Amino acid sequence: MDHIDRALLAKLQEDATQSYAGLGQAVGLSAGAAHERVRKLRERGVIRRTTVEVDPAVVGGGVLAFVMIDSTSWMGDAAEDFAALPEIVEAHIIAGSASVLVKIRTATTELLQDVLRRIYAIDGVSGTQATVVLETFFERPVSPQA
Repeated sequence: MDHIDRALLAKLQEDATQSYAGLGQAVGLSAGAAHERVRKLRERGVIRRTTVEVDPAVVGGGVLAFVMIDSTSWMGDAAEDFAALPEIVEAHIIAGSASVLVKIRTATTELLQDVLRRIYAIDGVSGTQATVVLETFFERPVSPQA
């Protein structure tokens, strides 16, 4: 991946609806060359998908919490159990005092409490420690710059 691919990725992260002509102009390529580069980035799995950024608060996800999950056993086989809870937007096996870290979005703290109850129902979960976010300074996409 060279500096042109990185520049294309940065432009696409700003606005994925840009035309190939606009992308090409921004990085010094023709529309056809920009299209070919983006196609190759997709084929190589660098671009996994094109999506829309939604404001979570507007669609009922105004409460954000990070939850550390303790367990009595290896949780690597429980991915489907965590994925079955739609309020969990990220889940990670971690090293340290806890086994799993999840990011949860709900509309209210009462709904967050319900999600925590459902997490406790997952086989092997022995405890949770939730941290509710009061304000988000910023969230960044993955930087294409090396």
